[in-house]
Amino acid sequence: MLPGTREFESASRILRKLRDEGYDAFLAGGCVRDLLLGRVPEDYDVATSATPDVVLAMFPRTFAVGAHFGVVLVADEGEDGHHAPTEVATFRSDGIYSDGRHPDEVLYTTRAEEDVHRRDFTINGLLLDPLAVKGSNLRSAVLDYVGGLADLDAGVIRAIGRADRRFEEDQLRLLRAVRFAARFGFAIEESTHTAMRRLASRIHAVSRERVRDELTKMLTEGHARHAFELLDETNLLAQVLPEVARMKGVEQPPQFHPEGDVWVHTLLILEQLEAGCPLTLAWGALLHDVGKPATFRRAERIRFDGHVEVGMVIGAEICRRFRLSNEETRQILALIQHHMRFADAPRMKASTLKRFFRLEKFEEHLALHRMDCLGASGNLDNWEFVRERYEAIPVEDVHPRPLITGRDLIAAGYVPGARFKEMLQAVEDAQLEGVIATAEEALELVRKQF
Repeated sequence: MLPGTREFESASRILRKLRDEGYDAFLAGGCVRDLLLGRVPEDYDVATSATPDVVLAMFPRTFAVGAHFGVVLVADEGEDGHHAPTEVATFRSDGIYSDGRHPDEVLYTTRAEEDVHRRDFTINGLLLDPLAVKGSNLRSAVLDYVGGLADLDAGVIRAIGRADRRFEEDQLRLLRAVRFAARFGFAIEESTHTAMRRLASRIHAVSRERVRDELTKMLTEGHARHAFELLDETNLLAQVLPEVARMKGVEQPPQFHPEGDVWVHTLLILEQLEAGCPLTLAWGALLHDVGKPATFRRAERIRFDGHVEVGMVIGAEICRRFRLSNEETRQILALIQHHMRFADAPRMKASTLKRFFRLEKFEEHLALHRMDCLGASGNLDNWEFVRERYEAIPVEDVHPRPLITGRDLIAAGYVPGARFKEMLQAVEDAQLEGVIATAEEALELVRKQF
């Protein structure tokens, strides 16, 4: 055995126990691929000839999370008492996938090769016997029935067997092919690519939540530009995000956008998204100019009047369609709404600027504006202005304690009503501007103005 993580050791103990009981067992799928690529797997899966009832009876802590499909979660207790869950799946061959997502019938098999041939891509069809690794050579213990090692070496995403059949079985694989190709910098093999283009419209059979999750991973794994270029090449972009596909060919004024059309500008921004960036920043970056295609017009120059407001409407529909949470939706729409305000920042009153800084997760607004500039003219003057002041102004000056409240106004003899909000707003403005600093000064201001 090689890798020494707790999860690897846990999976290996489970595998050894299955072997001791006379069953075949191997590490399978993405964990094998990642180990061979020198990456740390997120989790480990074990494939075995033991049926679910056998696995459930063999280990003390098990969860039948997908026993209908031959999958059992085994919580192995390590030396430190930690229960590391490992997915243990029975070798199987799948029947017809009439819903385009799950097999109608699962047939268990004792042959590992038969199990591999129902998987998606060759690089995910490798099996590894961690108990048979010789020295530091992982490949010495790999079982490869589908040419996965050669495709891993060549940097190729290739469907196992007939590509159209693999995608018809599970249409989510259309997006997974794009995500893997982008993540690893691999090319999609020609017949696999052709099948994806032809079957792109089948993606609508997949739940919107699953589509959302795949798109979010593409946006936040550090290779968003490549992923969206591949979505476009394979006809998937027009199916899952037609609003973004409409950006292609939409001209922009060259004096502000020398880089090209709205699509090119968006790709240049996606290219800057770092691995692990916030989901909301990633979606905000993708959608910040989504209102431009609908508002394009030529006057004395190309204009996009109202593109922010239209973009918010379109963005809200996309967030609703993909069932993003209310909190996520609010932040994404805020990023769309405020991304043009940085141009006005040098002329803002102190009170207006401080209220700008009060936007939730203001760091994301800063990050988006920086990417927006670098994806266009490259001029960061407004970003520098805002960043310097944001970092220089103490938090208590941006969110000062109110000098007076409605109760103070009542005590001063004012009758409660709609004007209270206007009065308190005027007081806060003066406080943020640094004109007043005490309750007495606040009340004096109210008496003068109201």
